[in-house]
Amino acid sequence: MDDLDTQAADNAAVHHAASKPGGKPSFAMTDGGGADPTHQHLFHLASAAPSRFDGGDLRGAVADNWSVLKGQQGSVYLARLAPGGVREPHWHPSAWEMNFVVSGKVRWSLVGPGGTGDAFEGKAGDLVFAPQGHFYYFENASETDDLVVLIVFNTSVAEPDDDIGLVESLSAIPPDVLGAIFGVPADTFKAIPKNRDRVVIASKNKEPANG
Repeated sequence: MDDLDTQAADNAAVHHAASKPGGKPSFAMTDGGGADPTHQHLFHLASAAPSRFDGGDLRGAVADNWSVLKGQQGSVYLARLAPGGVREPHWHPSAWEMNFVVSGKVRWSLVGPGGTGDAFEGKAGDLVFAPQGHFYYFENASETDDLVVLIVFNTSVAEPDDDIGLVESLSAIPPDVLGAIFGVPADTFKAIPKNRDRVVIASKNKEPANG
């Protein structure tokens, strides 16, 4: 899994109907990747069409594109974060997740109820558990190598339908409310763009839009 795009390109039948960078992830059926047409229990995850973002890409096996998962309360994703890639801070209101580091180095931060928090780095072979409802993010801790993480959820629902992101959340809160909460002038937050699109995987190496 060192080069997921190369694996997919090697299969001439794969059509990468990936979403536009910054768009909503789409885990549609594709020829050659995804659910195997002759074996209902087999899914070709590494060669499935990815949803692409500024900081990496995401492949998913959910009930919508793998019928065997319907009613099973389970789904799997393969996330690749390029150097500088950051998974948007977010939380899942109705699912926990297991994260297995396939390759690379990861930096993780979680916040739970009661102000509990945890921040650490992990490497290939490590497993990270994010409890249901916890706020968290992770990023590629390497400046040169990709980070690949296999993510397992206890829900068959596609992640976009069980994911509340930081960008959408802050965009929905007026500057005066944010100012009151943080105890600073409302003007501090007026520069926050009113962008309700999901970011999913951002890049710290990308130049700001107004930069």
